[in-house]
Amino acid sequence: MNSKKYTKNYFMPPKIDMSWTAKQFPDKAPVWCSVDLRDGNQALVIPMSLDEKIEFYKMLIQIGFKEIEVGFPAASETEYEFLRTLIEKDLIPDDVTVQVLTQAREHIIKRTFEALDGVKNAIVHVYNSTSVPQREQVFKKSKEDIKKIAVNGALMLKELTEQAGRDYRFEYSPESFTGTEIDYACDVCNAVLTIWKPSQQRKAIINLPSTVQMSMPHIYAAQIAYMSDHLNYRNNIILSLHPHNDRGTGVADSEMGLLAGADRIEGTLFGNGERTGNADIVTIAMNMMALGVDPRLNFSNMPEIVKLYQQVTRMRVYERQPYSGNLVFAAFSGSHQDAIAKGMKWQEEHQPEHWTVPYLLIDPKDIGRKYDGDVIRINSQSGKGGVAYIMEQKYGLDMPKKMRENFGYCVKNVSDHRHKELLPDEIYKIFQDTYVNIETPVSLIDFKLNKTADSMRKGFVHLYINKCEKKLGAYGNGRLDAVSNALQEELKINYTDLIYSEHAMEIGSTSRAMAYIGITDKDSTVYWGAGMDTDIITASVKALISAVNKLPDIKKLCNNKI
Repeated sequence: MNSKKYTKNYFMPPKIDMSWTAKQFPDKAPVWCSVDLRDGNQALVIPMSLDEKIEFYKMLIQIGFKEIEVGFPAASETEYEFLRTLIEKDLIPDDVTVQVLTQAREHIIKRTFEALDGVKNAIVHVYNSTSVPQREQVFKKSKEDIKKIAVNGALMLKELTEQAGRDYRFEYSPESFTGTEIDYACDVCNAVLTIWKPSQQRKAIINLPSTVQMSMPHIYAAQIAYMSDHLNYRNNIILSLHPHNDRGTGVADSEMGLLAGADRIEGTLFGNGERTGNADIVTIAMNMMALGVDPRLNFSNMPEIVKLYQQVTRMRVYERQPYSGNLVFAAFSGSHQDAIAKGMKWQEEHQPEHWTVPYLLIDPKDIGRKYDGDVIRINSQSGKGGVAYIMEQKYGLDMPKKMRENFGYCVKNVSDHRHKELLPDEIYKIFQDTYVNIETPVSLIDFKLNKTADSMRKGFVHLYINKCEKKLGAYGNGRLDAVSNALQEELKINYTDLIYSEHAMEIGSTSRAMAYIGITDKDSTVYWGAGMDTDIITASVKALISAVNKLPDIKKLCNNKI
């Protein structure tokens, strides 16, 4: 790796204005133009079929795009047929403008206009390369020669539109803008604008692509600021950006470019495009939303958008792709899970105006994600807070605080042993198997306890102990105390500090109750049991028996046939 072979290939503006850096974020959404069906499609290993392109196009409309670049009609018969299908099948809504791309070459422009026949609203996007490497190495032409190509292309667009009796809008891109002298790029764009003479009613688009990223984002934005200040007809121009992602800063280029004066963004869903891709419109739009700016695009059903995108493009949305990736809201870390769970509860209790949950930039529900399966994910790194959150949200189980810790370690050990993430149903099964209605070696048959004159409880508890049926007398200051006394006396065991908690799991006549009990043995270890039953008292007794069955001395005592 020899860094000395590289140098800066970009050009600073003749005059630098960085006043735009005082802005915190754009105050409104830009005009969005999806180039998925052209720039994105040409970058696919297997380009989309006609049916796939139509399906993708319809999704873009549902998301809310009002400008969609549908292809390069003169490039191939497939591209030409797609546009004709949209027109002939009346698939272009009145409020949607289709955009077509053409090089500034006569036969290509004419073929493009043939494809547009019958369309209501269109943008004809013409371009030619202007950078130093392109002029010197590819075209071997002077600055004047390159500018003449742009001017001739602009003239032809104007003439053919007038001949067609249409009001097509025009767009010009000095392709490879980032490698072009900024004052020269401005001169070429102004020469094109002199031909078009844009008005308020029919604005022209000047598109400044970062065809290859060559600088840090603030340099690109400074170039945009200069162009915004020095283009003629500025009030009648929509200044557009088309950032690529060679340096991995397509989103940053877009955001800073908007602050510097741009009005429009061309990009793709999830950043698909040649080489490292285009600006990711999903990320840019959602970044705006996270700052309180309405992006005017609807990503409320992100999972379905991702699913269709992957299906028709055969591309994969990376699991950590901002906002759209499968794991972007997932917290495996115990401390993160605990903070998120507490933040969610605080949000629910206080109903604040703004979203402030720790570790979650936006509310996952805003883009169609679920808390229990998408946010809190359980593996060997997880803690008690995350496990408890899953159990409460998905299964209605509200364990005592100390029991949560015990169960959290249990789940971590299982995940660590299996070397895998545990799904909610697997966690619930571990809970059931570990704590609920444990019946070996002691199991409940029945019990009956009546209130005495001195407000005590007296009666019997009917059990199987080591498969032997026994009916024990029971007496205590409550039902649970009476059963506990009977068990300790019969089994010759001692435990203290009985911890008890209960709650209803469901509402209705057939609702189930859940009870949790912790008992401390002679070694100061707490053993937990849980009971589930339609009757809360029965659930409590089952919870106590479940905890007793976990005491280490019980099996030994039972084997001695007590």
